[in-house]
Amino acid sequence: MPRFAVAIALPQAELVAVAEQLAEAGYEPIEVRTAEDLEVLLSLRNDVGVAILDGENDFDRTLEMYALLHDDDRNIPALMVVAARALDRMSLAGKARVNDEYFTRPYSAESLRWRVEAMLIRAEIPVDVTSSGIIDSETEVDQPSGDTNRGQIVIVFNPKGGVGKTTIAVNMAAMLQVRKGQRVLLIDCDTVTGHVASSLGMENVRTVADAWTEDLSTGMSESFAEIAAPHLNGVSVLVMAESPLHTEILDPKRVAEAITTACRVFDWVIVDMHPDYGPLNQVIFERADKIVVPVTPDVPAIRAAVQFREVAVELEIRDRLAMVVNRANSGVSVADMERTVGMPALAEVRSAGMVFVRAANEGRSAVERFPREKVIDDIESLCDRMMEHRDSGAAKSGQGFLGIFRGGRNTNPSVRAS
Repeated sequence: MPRFAVAIALPQAELVAVAEQLAEAGYEPIEVRTAEDLEVLLSLRNDVGVAILDGENDFDRTLEMYALLHDDDRNIPALMVVAARALDRMSLAGKARVNDEYFTRPYSAESLRWRVEAMLIRAEIPVDVTSSGIIDSETEVDQPSGDTNRGQIVIVFNPKGGVGKTTIAVNMAAMLQVRKGQRVLLIDCDTVTGHVASSLGMENVRTVADAWTEDLSTGMSESFAEIAAPHLNGVSVLVMAESPLHTEILDPKRVAEAITTACRVFDWVIVDMHPDYGPLNQVIFERADKIVVPVTPDVPAIRAAVQFREVAVELEIRDRLAMVVNRANSGVSVADMERTVGMPALAEVRSAGMVFVRAANEGRSAVERFPREKVIDDIESLCDRMMEHRDSGAAKSGQGFLGIFRGGRNTNPSVRAS
C-alpha cells in the first residue's frame, strides 16, 4: 500500500511530536507555516493525503489553508486540532466537508497518528506519483494489474458459539494493525449476537444497514471504507446491523462485492461471522482467502468443527480452513483435537480469559492493553503465520491454505504457544 505525505500546520512543540510519529509509521510529514507554503506544496505534489491544521490559534490562516485543500477540484481531508471548549463553534464558515474531522486538545501524538491513518483509509485516496512524490507530467506511472496487491479476506468462523471467535478476530485485527503496520478492516457480520464494536468501546456506530437505507433516498453509495468507524488503535470497524430485525437490505451478493472491493484499500479484511450456514455466510465463504476456525478443547466445539469440515468439502472451500486451538491444553490435548477434527493447528492460544475480559471492559484489545502477556505472543504467532502464507504466494500458485501445514501436527516452536 502507498504511504502519503501529510501537511502539518501546528505549533512547533506539537509539530515535532506528531511528525515523529507519522515518520515512524512511514508517512512523510511536511511543515507548512503559511497558506503560501501550502499552495506551493500542493502545486508540486499530488501525494498529500491529509492536512493537519490548527483550528484554535490562527483561525484566519486556517480558513485560507482549508480553502486551498478544496481548490482546483482538490478534495484533501483536513484534520482540525482544537480545544474541547472550542469544538462546538467549529464549522469552517459552513464549508466543512464530510471527510474532515476534528481532534481535541490535549492529545497524544500517537493517537493523532492513528486518526490520520484512519482518515486515509476511509478516503480511499489513490496516489499516482513518482517515487519522490513529485508530479511529473511526462512520466507514466504503471498501475498494478490483476489482484497481486489486493488485501486478504480472513473469515473467523465456527458453527458453535462461545469458542472465542470475536476475541480472536478483534485481537488479530489489533495485532496486524498495531504491531505489523498493516491496514485492517474488521467486520462484524454477526447480525444476531455480534459484539465487536461494544468490545472495543464503540457505541452507536453507523452500520451498513443504516448507510444502505440512507442510499435509497440520497442515491449516494458509500464503500465499506467510508462507512467504517476508526478505532483509536487504527483498525477500521464495520458493523452490518444493530438488530437482526433490520437486515433485509443486506443483500448477500452486494455484501460480498463490497468486501472484495475493500481489499483494494486494506491489507487485511477480517470478518467475524455468526455461527450459521445461511446465504450471507455462504457467499462470503466463497470470497475468503482464509477461514480461521477457533476450536476450544471440549467435545461440543470439536464436533462443530468436524461438521464444518464436512460442510466445507461440499462447498469446495476445505483447503482454506485452518484450526486455531483456543484455550489450548485446558481440556482435550491439541494432538487429539488435530486427529479428531482432521486439521493441523495453525496456532494455539492459551487460556487467558480475564486478560481479554478486562481489555474489553476498557474498550480495547488485549494486544494494546496487555502487550506483555504471554497470550499476546500466541496472537502474534498466529498473525505471523498468516502473513507468511500470504507472502509465500501459496494461494497464487494454487497451493491451499493448509498446504504448508501438511504432514501432521505443526511443531514449529515459533507458532505453537510455549
